[in-house]
Amino acid sequence: MLSLTDDQPFSLDRTLTCGQVFRWHQVPDGGWRGIVGDRLIRIRQDGSRLTFSGAGKKFIKHYFSLDSDLPAIVASFDRDPFIHRSAEACHGLRLIRQPPWECLVSYICSTNSNIPMIRKRIEHIARAFGKPVEEKGITYFGFPKPPLLAGTCEDILTGCKMGYRGKYVKKTACDVGDTDDWAARIRSLPYEPARRELMKFSGVGPKAADCILLFAFQKYEAFPVDVWIRRIMRERYLPALVSNTPLSSNEYNAIRRFARDHFGEYCGYAQEYLYAAREEDP
Repeated sequence: MLSLTDDQPFSLDRTLTCGQVFRWHQVPDGGWRGIVGDRLIRIRQDGSRLTFSGAGKKFIKHYFSLDSDLPAIVASFDRDPFIHRSAEACHGLRLIRQPPWECLVSYICSTNSNIPMIRKRIEHIARAFGKPVEEKGITYFGFPKPPLLAGTCEDILTGCKMGYRGKYVKKTACDVGDTDDWAARIRSLPYEPARRELMKFSGVGPKAADCILLFAFQKYEAFPVDVWIRRIMRERYLPALVSNTPLSSNEYNAIRRFARDHFGEYCGYAQEYLYAAREEDP
């Protein structure tokens, strides 16, 4: 059990429903069940109290960024009335520190897709290759390590509702290998070089790279631009970019550079608040 303090807000529901992770499900008692790597975790929030199983306090604090000074982070990007409303609407939302390999594959799976489809692809991969995790007679599946995906037949991955993404996942698994050296290398680099390195992996474009850097490597200056963020930025901040053309590299770069200048070093946090609050905007 963890007791939360009044000066460090946390909303479990907002954190797990904002689209940053794909293997968490709300259960009938109001709590959540999630699989992180090979851990089956159950967690519930009742006011200032977190109760959980499947992981220790150290893991929970780190995974949910409970050791970050959230009010200071929010204050750093709370620079205009619109982002202020988003911050109020998403009070307590924290960015999760995701395992790099799982995050990398998840965002390769995310290209040209919606969240339900991404969830299905990841679940199919886990069921086909992951380690079984038993609980009360029910079998769940952990996320498979790179060698398991590197050694599989590409057709099997394609059959996991991956489509053309199957070959990207297999190639990336081969390139990553059986160590975490790739992740240590990415983590050690500043944002822009780390972004370029990630985009060398098959199936990792600009938006996926920024998501991975933000959610797995805590490069908070990353500002992923999808259709929703593009619309918000055009309507609220960059009206000169309005057009009916597909998102170009030049426009993507203009948006993320503006965001870094306007919102500051935690612009990635601002992005998630803008995204999570999008449906509440009148």
